[in-house]
Amino acid sequence: MRRPRREARYAGRVNVLEHYREAGGLLEGHFLLASGRHTPTFLQSTTVLQHPARADALGAALAETLREHAPSFVIGPAMGGVVLAHVVARALGCRALFAEKSGPGMSLRSAFAVAPDEPFAAVEDVLTTGGSLRRAVEAAERRGGRCVASACLIDRGLWAGSEAERPRSLLRLELPSYPPEACPLCADGLPLEEV
Repeated sequence: MRRPRREARYAGRVNVLEHYREAGGLLEGHFLLASGRHTPTFLQSTTVLQHPARADALGAALAETLREHAPSFVIGPAMGGVVLAHVVARALGCRALFAEKSGPGMSLRSAFAVAPDEPFAAVEDVLTTGGSLRRAVEAAERRGGRCVASACLIDRGLWAGSEAERPRSLLRLELPSYPPEACPLCADGLPLEEV
């Protein structure tokens, strides 16, 4: 009997945390998040999204949360949102863009054309406070785009905006994180890892 193709395993309803566990993307230790906060649990999306079948399954599931908004393109913040924006855009049948760090904010490369009032969706792999996602949205809006929706694979529960603007998520995990000055992991002398 022939074994089913690997992609078939990830079809249908997606279990996000299972993908992270199986790919080795759920890490324990003492980590510095992009927000500047410290955490004992880190979700390493690059470990998961390097596998095309996993990326496609997660991207297709995230695309379904955005489909009703009919975006012309999907944008993600570099680096974590680049692959994710691509697979979500492919599932939606639209373009994929990414925003890169530029000073305190983000910007789009000149090759990325955005029409006036062009509807777009913004995606992020793991959302902590939402700062990177907001800066990517602002970069596209400065070029004339209009954000119609946003979504993430995993919401760590620390969204810094209004609840009405909170991105949709496939999974919300209340994982602990601490400001550096109140981090119990630092107090215990655990070395901090930048990932």
